[in-house]
Amino acid sequence: MPTFRRSRTLHAGEDRVFEYLAKVDNLPKYFDQMTSAKPAGGDRVDVVAEVHGEKEEGEAWFRVDRTARRIQWGAPGSDYSGVLDIKADQDRTIVDIELHTAQPHASDDEIDQALDATLDHIRDQVEADNAQKGTVSDT
Repeated sequence: MPTFRRSRTLHAGEDRVFEYLAKVDNLPKYFDQMTSAKPAGGDRVDVVAEVHGEKEEGEAWFRVDRTARRIQWGAPGSDYSGVLDIKADQDRTIVDIELHTAQPHASDDEIDQALDATLDHIRDQVEADNAQKGTVSDT
């Protein structure tokens, strides 16, 4: 199963970034295809996504490790899973995303573009929040 990786450095504090990413309700704000995500008890999440024009509903798992600053997700019974690692870098935060998938309908380039878009959305959300609070770093 292929593994895809991407990384971004954000001008926002590690705590702010982690707390934003750890909220299930924020998933549709940064995953383009996801239209809804609702906690369903424990680490279960009910999700709705639009994939290649088709509405897909299902259950996923979403695990937050506050000590390691790591978020993991996946779909039960499938080869799809991912990891977000968040780490401080002075006054910035590095977000690494790793995706494991055997999706036959998506090319490697499409998956790379989707990961880049996800990281761009995360950056836009947390940096905009920082700008509103007047805490964006100039570096």
